Amino acid sequence: MQCPCGLELTFAQCCQPLITATKLANSPEQLMRSRYSAYATNNAEYIYLTYASSSRLEQSIADIEQWAIQTKWLKLVVHSASEFQTSSDNNDSAQVMFSAFYQHLGKIWQMQENSNFIIEDSVWRYVDGDVSESKVLKKPKRNEACFCLSNKKFKQCCANAL
Repeated sequence: MQCPCGLELTFAQCCQPLITATKLANSPEQLMRSRYSAYATNNAEYIYLTYASSSRLEQSIADIEQWAIQTKWLKLVVHSASEFQTSSDNNDSAQVMFSAFYQHLGKIWQMQENSNFIIEDSVWRYVDGDVSESKVLKKPKRNEACFCLSNKKFKQCCANAL
């Protein structure tokens, strides 16, 4: 099975080792991709554990699981990933901007987010994200360009996932 995060690797070669805790994310982008894959494979516990401790207080595994179950994740597009920076309070941080395409309650959505990450207890953690866009997309006809920006026809791309 190809990894849901969109890299040209199998799930076992890419995000699964992070989700099963046999490997740690070596960058904010890798953590973000693994979180997306965890949503796509309904692994709410991993998503919860990858939140920074300050953000974890606002989350619950049950809420994350409910959202993941109701949602079919279609495509991830990473637009940019910053190098991590050390701030004056010795807090390593970085950002990843991405678009996620998903189906929720019968509609196809595109969400664009700039996510914030920090190093906490020597590992990357997700702090929060600024959603710059969240919109419902029109389902393309079979021979139209796919909404996920793949430059493929819909019938050769996300149609298979719906």
